[in-house]
Amino acid sequence: MTDAAELRSRTQEFLAAHPPASTDRTDFLKARFDAGLAWVHYPEGLGGLGAPRSLQAVVDAELEAAGAPDNDPRRIGIGLGMAAPTVLGFGTEEQKRRFLRPLWIGEEVWCQLFSEPGAGSDLAALGTRAVRDGDGWIVNGQKVWTSSAHNARWAILIARTDPEQPKHRGITYFVCDMTDPGVEVRPLRQITGEAEFNEVFLTDVRIPDAHRLGAVGDGWKVAQTTLMNERVSIGGMRIPREGGMIGPVAATWRERPELRTHDLHQRLVKLWVEAEVARLTGERLRQQLVAGQPGPEGSGMKLGFARLNQEISGLEVELLGEEGLLYEDWTMRRPELVDFVGRDAGYRYLRSKGNSIEGGTSEVLLNIVAERVLGLPAEPRTDKDVAWKDLAR
Repeated sequence: MTDAAELRSRTQEFLAAHPPASTDRTDFLKARFDAGLAWVHYPEGLGGLGAPRSLQAVVDAELEAAGAPDNDPRRIGIGLGMAAPTVLGFGTEEQKRRFLRPLWIGEEVWCQLFSEPGAGSDLAALGTRAVRDGDGWIVNGQKVWTSSAHNARWAILIARTDPEQPKHRGITYFVCDMTDPGVEVRPLRQITGEAEFNEVFLTDVRIPDAHRLGAVGDGWKVAQTTLMNERVSIGGMRIPREGGMIGPVAATWRERPELRTHDLHQRLVKLWVEAEVARLTGERLRQQLVAGQPGPEGSGMKLGFARLNQEISGLEVELLGEEGLLYEDWTMRRPELVDFVGRDAGYRYLRSKGNSIEGGTSEVLLNIVAERVLGLPAEPRTDKDVAWKDLAR
């Protein structure tokens, strides 16, 4: 199906058969997936119709106009933005059919078990071990900075299966059951007072080989699909003009003329323009995705997202003066999602500090942009051909 008019008609027929006002939300989402209107570019039977990715906008517009429920994408963002494209790209047919439908509907939340205390920016140095045991693997190790682990049913996990290989090899990619008794999730309280992140301890966790994604030892290759999609999902989200962090600041400026100064005006205009440029660049990036998989350009988008968020939130606190120093609530909570716009300026200022760390540190992403986008010489890597077990720690 490559015709927008045909897809629009199909969506309208679906809405007539499943009126949003009178159809249970979960039933509606299940029916939408089964009708191929979840991800139109996915194969038939897996939430799609094998249509061009660009036609998703046609479906979304019709559903939004009809008041149809969404699948709460912010709550299940890791599953949608990272797990799903990885399962689609490397999973078996059985894995695709098992995981994709409940993931998209939101029945099963996913998290990401990648970073470790000694392997964050240098992710390939990870030390969590997976040892073959019959038709499965026994996993032991520790992961950190795991968003939504306290709500997750499944996790995408990379672990070292061959310490004799250099660090980028000998890694294998798995789907881990977070309800396994060997999985312990502990909250990490952040500067905001909340604990949306977690540390996860894995003790003799048994993962069946049927939950391996990709070949044994190909985990780094598989993980690149996850990481590229992660950076696009963080830095390339579709937002309207004055959406995101710039919106509350612009609204305060218009509503509170007594706060204005010439200097603040100049800075606000500069950041407003940069936010609009970033938004339009994100639109262009999504159009490029129509033709294939995300590339290293997503790293540039994520870089800009982090810098802009931090500069805009700093300006907002300064604009508000003494009010900007207030903080609504320091109660220890474990939220299901991050809500930048729905909170106060103090929360935005503190939470945005993590934007240059999560999803790849800005320093690492600068290297990726330099080497893979601009074609600059790579940094010397003396450990490239050294077995992981021989690396200094």
